[in-house]
Amino acid sequence: MKLHIAVLAGDGIGPEISAVGVDVLRAVAEKFGHEIEFSEALCGAAAIEAVGDPFPEETFAICKTADAVLFSAVGDPKFDNDPTAKVRPEQGLLAMRKKLGLYANIRPVQTFPCLVHKSPLKDEIVRGADFVCIRELTGGMYFGAKQEGEDYAYDTNAYTRAEVERILHAAYACARRRRKHLTVVDKANVLASSRLWRKVAQEVEKVYPDVTTDYMYVDNAAMRMIQDPKFFDVIVTENTFGDILTDEGSCITGSMGLLPSASTGESTPVFEPIHGSWPQAKGLNIANPLAQILSVAMLLEHFDLAEEAALVRRTVDASLDENVRTPEIQVEGGPHYGTKEVGAWIVDRIRQA
Repeated sequence: MKLHIAVLAGDGIGPEISAVGVDVLRAVAEKFGHEIEFSEALCGAAAIEAVGDPFPEETFAICKTADAVLFSAVGDPKFDNDPTAKVRPEQGLLAMRKKLGLYANIRPVQTFPCLVHKSPLKDEIVRGADFVCIRELTGGMYFGAKQEGEDYAYDTNAYTRAEVERILHAAYACARRRRKHLTVVDKANVLASSRLWRKVAQEVEKVYPDVTTDYMYVDNAAMRMIQDPKFFDVIVTENTFGDILTDEGSCITGSMGLLPSASTGESTPVFEPIHGSWPQAKGLNIANPLAQILSVAMLLEHFDLAEEAALVRRTVDASLDENVRTPEIQVEGGPHYGTKEVGAWIVDRIRQA
């Protein structure tokens, strides 16, 4: 297979983990006889500094013509600490999602047996948790009309029937591939937009009689995720709720550095780790590259390269089992491995497989 991959390393630890992800893709391509072309492009703070735009037209053009985007992270403290900044790195991420029509964000939350002790939850609660959050990504408050003044501000949480229907169909398709259980999360007892969500969901539910559907208010879902994460199979929700719940879900696994994601829709899909740019760790060679590597596995699965993706996942599991881990998940007294060393070990294991 021939693939053209746009590589957006971004900010902070982004370039370090991005380099590992590219190396893993190259190793897979060599082993299975694929041809992969990579095109690097600027985004986030790096793009603002270079051209004044967090998602330049040149970057958009590269993404639009690519088969997939391997993205890493954006964000920089100098923008976080300046509430008056008119241009921010995160605007580049939102622009990429909007321009590429990436309305479905897919975040698997899965525990690793050897790392259950790192979770803030008790072993018996979290062990075996395995669910997927499907977050609507291009509507809601993040993209609705907004106004900001000295003493008054508002954000508009707007959705159309068509936007709700398409994300529900994507969620049901995911549930059918898994354990056939879908939880629709909203706040229909308070919000008009959520009442539309529930109304449409109750209609779409009838199209999928083989899937068990239940409904849950977002505050209840947040509590249930902590009390009984194994209850969930697939969760679908709107943009803002999804942003919060997916970060909560990532924490129960023990490290945000372990979880990948995919954003799909009308154009080029984007595959990325769920963590941020962690600027404090920039250049220290301590960032965990496994979420980026597992994003590579999701990318391969998207193109029906199941054997290749399975090899990447087995190799990640092997690295954890053999304590080839970055400091935040390393066992006490275990050997030290940095970002580069973990990446090199995994690349070498793939080549030897």
